Amino acid sequence: MSFFSAATISGSGMSVQRQLMDLISENLANVNTIQSSDGGPYRRKIAIIGQKEAHPFGQLLGSKMQSLVQITAITRDDSPPRMDYDPTHPLADERGYVKKPNINVAMEMIRMMDASRAYEANVAVFNASKTMAAKALQIGA
Repeated sequence: MSFFSAATISGSGMSVQRQLMDLISENLANVNTIQSSDGGPYRRKIAIIGQKEAHPFGQLLGSKMQSLVQITAITRDDSPPRMDYDPTHPLADERGYVKKPNINVAMEMIRMMDASRAYEANVAVFNASKTMAAKALQIGA
């Protein structure tokens, strides 16, 4: 595997983790948004991560085995909203309940820490491959 292959793979991972952090921070910023553009409470966004290019197995064996990832889709959480009792709220229903986003702040923070650690791991891989390439150049000198 060449230096550029390792850099491309780790760069792909860093890009996905950065996008995940953006998505998670958007979810956390809207934890109390009860009126969104579609009329209801904000619905949590979920990223679907997949392979960038799918190759048949024979082609993978014949070429460099690069695993590039990307966010293939962003979906919305279809779980029911959280119902809070507040009969004085202007958006309360006839029973006095207000629909709020079903976002678990603790779980979102765990997902954010996970994405942060994965980003750091990709940076470490990039730096290690850079150091190995520099040492290889010193051997030839």
